[in-house]
Amino acid sequence: MGSCYVIVIDGLGVGAQEDAGDYGDEEENTLGHVCEQTSCRLPNLERLGLGNIIPVASVPVVSNPLCAHGKMREQSVGKDSTTGHWEMAGIHLNRPFPTYPDGFPEDIIQQFCGGIGVERVLVNESYSGTEVIRDYGEEHLRTGYPIVYTSADSVFQVAAHVDVTPVEKLYEWCAFARDRLMTGEHGVGRVIARPFEGPPGAFERLSEQRHDFSIAPPEQNILGKLREGGVKTYAIGKIVDLFSERYFTQYRRTRHNAEGISQLLSLMSAISDSFVFVNLIDTDQKYGHRLDAEGYAQSLQEFDRAVPAIISKVQDDDLLVITGDHGNDPTNDSTDHSREFVPVLVFPGSCAEQLNLGTRETFSDIACTIADFFGLSADFHGKSMLMKE
Repeated sequence: MGSCYVIVIDGLGVGAQEDAGDYGDEEENTLGHVCEQTSCRLPNLERLGLGNIIPVASVPVVSNPLCAHGKMREQSVGKDSTTGHWEMAGIHLNRPFPTYPDGFPEDIIQQFCGGIGVERVLVNESYSGTEVIRDYGEEHLRTGYPIVYTSADSVFQVAAHVDVTPVEKLYEWCAFARDRLMTGEHGVGRVIARPFEGPPGAFERLSEQRHDFSIAPPEQNILGKLREGGVKTYAIGKIVDLFSERYFTQYRRTRHNAEGISQLLSLMSAISDSFVFVNLIDTDQKYGHRLDAEGYAQSLQEFDRAVPAIISKVQDDDLLVITGDHGNDPTNDSTDHSREFVPVLVFPGSCAEQLNLGTRETFSDIACTIADFFGLSADFHGKSMLMKE
């Protein structure tokens, strides 16, 4: 049977979808603009066929790509990681997760304060995570009040210094918010614990101790099908958080892409007949949101250098899929995600229905492809990309 690997390069879009104007994203093209602005060279992804999907200034078309290649359209409403990964798993959302550009309602804040036993919180605005601790960290140290903030994503974030609030206590606060407050109409995609350390002027977020409390996904998804079918499933990176710590035989959170790639290569040498879901977050979290095109390009090149090692570990009966979950164009003025098509590369190309996969109608083609690969029945909206026997 073999193993199936799905690698998601977070925030890698390949041009605005037809409905991008509804999101204010009609000019976005993450891959195209990054490569145009930085002359980013990706020789290994080039050989896979990345430059065959859309015109890319520094990634030319190749005549015999190693992968079947195309792009996928998102059908769900939204442009965040939870929505994108859920649609890959076969879940379609008819309404977006709520966002709070003007901060959370006062009754939510009051209930949060009462539930965790504090008089008040700081901030309650949409704010950059690094800037919010720079601007309010010292006041937090003086008062002990937690820093509550959000972003353009559907998130309720709580930051606290480890010398003021132990990490486990911060987790308890976030679990309370997740289970008691951020539900129903306020059911945000994620409640995120953001511990930090250090003295004023040199605060540092403890990324390895960040914890995401995600909204629980509907049970009807490919991960549930795999579990029912007895297929072992593994998550690397933030995948486990996006699926509320469900479904996985084993998971490995990571601090950065280098660790994620290392964990993947190690796992590929140790497993068989399994499913592995990987998220590489640096392109989005470190560079897309911070409008750092050069950093984004370097992160893509880091992954590109790992491609030969990854391909070398793909066995004859294995399947590898490389894709994205939304766009995050660092060359514009917005730090938000963008409503874009995402690339899809399927290796080996010979197993796909055709080498040029065209424009797929939904991210859920991945769920259908996984089900097809493992011989499972699936009624997800979408089509398998594999060759029909």
